[in-house]
Amino acid sequence: MNTNRRPANMERITTHELAQAFIDEQIVALKKQTGNGGVLLALSGGVDSSVTAALLIKAVGSQLTCVHVNHGLLRKGESEQVVNVFRNELKAHLVYVDAEERFLKKLANITEPEQKRKIIGSEFIDIFAEEAEKLDNINFLAQGTIYPDILESNDGIKAHHNVGGLPDSMQFELVEPLKFLYKDEVRIVGSSLGLPDSMVHRQPFPGPGLGVRCTGAITRERLEAVRESDAILREEFQNYGLAQSVWQYFTIVPDFKTTGIKNGKRSFEWPVIIRAVNTKDAMSATVENIPFALMQKLVARITSEVAGVNRVLYDFTPKPTGTIEWE
Repeated sequence: MNTNRRPANMERITTHELAQAFIDEQIVALKKQTGNGGVLLALSGGVDSSVTAALLIKAVGSQLTCVHVNHGLLRKGESEQVVNVFRNELKAHLVYVDAEERFLKKLANITEPEQKRKIIGSEFIDIFAEEAEKLDNINFLAQGTIYPDILESNDGIKAHHNVGGLPDSMQFELVEPLKFLYKDEVRIVGSSLGLPDSMVHRQPFPGPGLGVRCTGAITRERLEAVRESDAILREEFQNYGLAQSVWQYFTIVPDFKTTGIKNGKRSFEWPVIIRAVNTKDAMSATVENIPFALMQKLVARITSEVAGVNRVLYDFTPKPTGTIEWE
């Protein structure tokens, strides 16, 4: 029996009633799986890990320890928001790990996307193991794996940091309550669990973070360009009323430069690529038709406010043929 295949008779979760039935079923299953053992959750603060956390809080309560790793590849202000929401508002037992230097050192000069993903995934597992050693009675590692992660990994499209590749020496049993759900189902379950809309409808964010949006070999300068341009894009989409109607939008800074003109002089700097797509389940996606006036404002702000950037491009490619992320 393939334990990573969604049951053929599993009904698609489209209503809060179906979501509640799933929640009730998972609470029983999680209690049975974990018993009195401690559970360590990889908490990025994204939709998937947040819904996983909410499920585990209902099922096992104080047995749960959330670990938030700042790998230096997060969006602007993201770690601060995660700590505030989960530690201060939801009163979760949250461990914050500043691992930026550790990750960037391991990723130095790595250009191949799959190698980057595997390094990031391996480092995550190592950090969780280290944090678990500091705690008593940790037997389980919880992850916000969802079904598209499994399908894309199985099909060889791209590796996901939370699908496969776990070392034989890892002493944790995996807990993955959402692994048969599509993204739209995860959001309905999150709403039924009482999570705020700002969290449930938050944009999806890849496990490797900005590491797959700073294409090629990662540098601090291009990471900062991705972070700042992404913050501008999110701010302007919010101002224009697109923040909730567009499923996912972000920027990419590739590892090449283009010739431009700044202050009457030649510049040789990076382009910023904007990606904005709509989808129901992340298995296919269409491209958002961004109003030209908004695009002009984005170009003006990004080229004037983001250091090292002289050009802005828009990716018109649907999925397929492109994936949502570039790497």
